[in-house]
Amino acid sequence: MQRVAIVDPTESTRESLRTLLLGVDFVWLEAECARYEYFFEVIQASTPDLVIVTLDADKNKALQMIGQLSVEHPKLPILTISHDHQALLQSLQKGAKYFLTHPVGLEDMLAALRRALGEAGGEAPSAGGTASARQTGASSMIAVLGSRGGVGTTTLAVNMAATLASDPTNAAALIDLDLALGDADIALEVNGFENISISDLARNIERLDMNFLKRAMAKHEPTGLAILRHPLEIAEVGLIHEQHVERVLNLLKISYTHLVLDLSKCLLPTDLMALRMADMIILVAQLELSSLRNVVRLIHCLGGEENLADKIRVVINRQGADSVEEGISLKKAEEVIGKPIFWQVPNDTKAVIGARVAGHPLVKHAPKSRVQQSIYGLTQALYGKPVGGGTDAKGSKGGWGFFGKR
Repeated sequence: MQRVAIVDPTESTRESLRTLLLGVDFVWLEAECARYEYFFEVIQASTPDLVIVTLDADKNKALQMIGQLSVEHPKLPILTISHDHQALLQSLQKGAKYFLTHPVGLEDMLAALRRALGEAGGEAPSAGGTASARQTGASSMIAVLGSRGGVGTTTLAVNMAATLASDPTNAAALIDLDLALGDADIALEVNGFENISISDLARNIERLDMNFLKRAMAKHEPTGLAILRHPLEIAEVGLIHEQHVERVLNLLKISYTHLVLDLSKCLLPTDLMALRMADMIILVAQLELSSLRNVVRLIHCLGGEENLADKIRVVINRQGADSVEEGISLKKAEEVIGKPIFWQVPNDTKAVIGARVAGHPLVKHAPKSRVQQSIYGLTQALYGKPVGGGTDAKGSKGGWGFFGKR
């Protein structure tokens, strides 16, 4: 039985929340509070496993309290509830990890509690289904970074995102952060951009809300993948700062379960912000000297910031391509970079070029191709799922998979 404490100055909504929690058999309502300023004393006395904060009574007081609470009790999960999407976004920035939007139903509450208590080490029962990010605030972010131009970073990012989106339990989005020379929007045939790009969001950052953001997201109908593209004009790149990227990504986390970020090769401040926010970093390389040398340099550079190097998963792309290999074995590559190779994706030029010309991702254009089977295995492995679909998890002859996992 997990202990929950709530704070809500509005009696009617506090009563509704109390009634809702009484219908959950794996939590115990340990304490409730009607004043934000008194909630710290309540927590000290009751030591709950999770706190629930409603924001609508006084947003500023609630957000101030959440910021202080996340500092003084960094391991305590905070779930926020509000009608206001902007307030929910601000609560995530202050330290909350989960959220629900009013009105809250029992199913949404169950999913949020299972997620929050499960990740915090509690023993909440597993959910019967997968809840969306819109319901629970559960979202993962993968940044895809190339060791140099031409190693297939965008191809991998686009097809990973499309593979994730093809699972009906996911809501996936691809964000093109190669601001000057990105081409993720060319790889997929989509409609609905309305000439809006990330630069338009940056120009209107102070009034950015869910409706405006939704208009900026094009949709690839066959997979359901949403795409936020790079600026239309190179001159607009200077409009976009790391704070804009942080704001946009935090807002996207409210609506999508999976975010895939296609980064530039320049390690701009916007790229560094994306790397800091990402849960995992896919570092794409090929078995040739210049690419592997840059892998070493990038790992060393990112190692200067706390936790960044630990997120890196090195992926060898175009494995088996005669044009890129220089007699460098996987074992030798691991010795050079000082880190296990997480995955290898086979060279399959015919399938990749065919998909790109058709404007479709591999998961739709060539779902049984070796390269798509490998990308599917990669997405599964990143989330700790069993690798199936014809991918050999040991990377033996005829398959492409793990070569050591961190």
